[in-house]
Amino acid sequence: MLFAFLYTDHMKIGGWKTWVRGLKQELYALYLAYRDPRAPWYARMLAAVVVAYAFSPFDLIPDFIPVLGYLDDLIVVPLGIALVLRMIPPEVMAECRERARREILNKPVNWVVGALMISAWALLALFTALFVMRLLRR
Repeated sequence: MLFAFLYTDHMKIGGWKTWVRGLKQELYALYLAYRDPRAPWYARMLAAVVVAYAFSPFDLIPDFIPVLGYLDDLIVVPLGIALVLRMIPPEVMAECRERARREILNKPVNWVVGALMISAWALLALFTALFVMRLLRR
């Protein structure tokens, strides 16, 4: 399922949002499968590692290295997901995907936090612009 996302029309600019939403849903389903006792212990441990790596701020190759920094995210995470999906029984994964879909759709949107984040970035941009203008006047 994941590789169907990687190699379809979702890679067009308008489809990136759909692709990212699907990847996030798949990672959440893996998290739910990790917690399901019907999954084998080794699959549960690998699922925990893959989900932790996907959401971790630390990478094998730091993101600031041009091209290679994001390449590990584009290769390691999908390969880890594909490997875990082969280990977890299909009926368990189907239930986890359905539960993930329901929970993500019913997740409330916090507009106050979003407005605060946008305001913070706008203030940072304003202060940066004022600082640069001050430097250029000298």
